[in-house]
Amino acid sequence: MPYRTEGTAIDAPVRILLVTSRGTGRWVIPKGNAQTGASSHNAAANEAEEEAGVLGPVCPTSIGSYRYRKRRSNGASLMVDVEVFPLSVTDELDEWKEKTQRERRWFTLAEAAEAVDEEDLRDLIRSFAASQFNAATRRTNMLVAVAQKSKVSAMFGWFQRLLPKTGNFFELFEAHALTITAAADALARLLQGGPARADHIREIIERENDADDIIRDVLQSVRKTFLTPFDRGAITSLISAMDDSIDEMHSAAAAIDLYEVTVFDDEMRDMAAIIVDAARLTAEAMPLLRDVAKNGGRLHELTERLVRMEGHADDIHDAGIKRAFKDVGDGETLQFIVKREIYKHLERIVDALEDVANEIDGIVIDHA
Repeated sequence: MPYRTEGTAIDAPVRILLVTSRGTGRWVIPKGNAQTGASSHNAAANEAEEEAGVLGPVCPTSIGSYRYRKRRSNGASLMVDVEVFPLSVTDELDEWKEKTQRERRWFTLAEAAEAVDEEDLRDLIRSFAASQFNAATRRTNMLVAVAQKSKVSAMFGWFQRLLPKTGNFFELFEAHALTITAAADALARLLQGGPARADHIREIIERENDADDIIRDVLQSVRKTFLTPFDRGAITSLISAMDDSIDEMHSAAAAIDLYEVTVFDDEMRDMAAIIVDAARLTAEAMPLLRDVAKNGGRLHELTERLVRMEGHADDIHDAGIKRAFKDVGDGETLQFIVKREIYKHLERIVDALEDVANEIDGIVIDHA
């Protein structure tokens, strides 16, 4: 499922790229049969390139599956199971294999859900980035939510104005999440290789510096603010886990720069694709924290995905280390050590994002 975000805001709308089927002309996502020996997500990326002419990191962890009935050339109409992998589009090709056979078009999530025929696919598209939550959560601050939940009359609204300020924690959480998603995108581009290596490394370093400024503001606000939306320990633990993820992105980029690595394993790129999608889910979760009671269900869905992705990343990490050990042989010990260090940082990035999920779960338990 090729996607892109329109802009850099925390609630920037997400668009989905659909293509027309060759037989009926209905709108579908790029799909096809897995090639022999290819992993499912790489097969999906190949189909996206051939059918839609788009490139980008594809997350190895699927977001779900759906079924539809496909008519074969022999007349049989059989059910087919389709596993869906998110692909963050970085390049749109002017020429591609099936350009003359299909039309491609970007849709909003709502439009894409209406355009496809399969009900299960509609649900996957709708759940991909619930931006309607983001708009809703911005309209209610913490004190108003407490007042509504406790049935406090509006006549006591003047009391809010007498209380000390509650800080701008939500804005800072969301700003930090934006730095994580931007750094994750730069890391994925870096691991794709190519001549822009130095620019991608520089962007990751700059994004990490931006994140440092934000966490400094958060910690100062915790110290100075009388009323905080959550327990002070929960606030510092959440922002620290978020900051750990971008610190490890910085460390990964620094190692790549130090050892002048220019060629990357498929497993490294797969882990980077997981990081891109995990960062996207983290960014979606932040605005929902403005009203935990209302958004607890969606927050739990997002954290569940993050935990599942971390487990998948562990498997990829182990497979990559094992293959690197076999490939380099006894005479290239230094090369293996370099690869192992890069894998270590990639694994720590995903672990930190799982820690973010755990911190969010703790907040949901306490406040939902």
